[in-house]
Amino acid sequence: MPELARVVLIAAVVVIVLVRQFRPQKITEDARRWWVVPVVLGFLALREPGLIDHDHRVAAAALLVVEILVGVATGVGWGWTSRVWTDGSGAVWAQGAKATALVWAGALVCRAVLAGVGALAGVPQGSGPLMLSLAASLLLRGGVVMMRARGLEPVPGAAGARGTVGR
Repeated sequence: MPELARVVLIAAVVVIVLVRQFRPQKITEDARRWWVVPVVLGFLALREPGLIDHDHRVAAAALLVVEILVGVATGVGWGWTSRVWTDGSGAVWAQGAKATALVWAGALVCRAVLAGVGALAGVPQGSGPLMLSLAASLLLRGGVVMMRARGLEPVPGAAGARGTVGR
């Protein structure tokens, strides 16, 4: 896949995710396939030929590991800071909260620092590590939200009631 197409793909996924996370989303049977997009992103990232720069293997591998760890931390933080609730009909909903925005801001700062470290070390920055990190974030966010959604009891009251559970 050409670099421009990868950049457009990453930007599109990030924009869709950011817009959707702050709107209430009903968790339906279709939403239970939360792992599909992250797996596809991970697959595309792993197919990248320049995932690890051969001239700077140790530094590139270290940056990749840290980038993935930032993605893991972002996904877990995002999942735990999202509000998860049931309405009066028993439907489960999720929505990003103010703390979720702080998690994303922290992740952006970490990624900027990593890009700076990579540039100082002379390690070429491709889209593969970012796609792997985003895949890890999406996978873990989905897993945490689904785990939190299990076992929620419907909130007594009218349908549409916002019995908030979580942050």
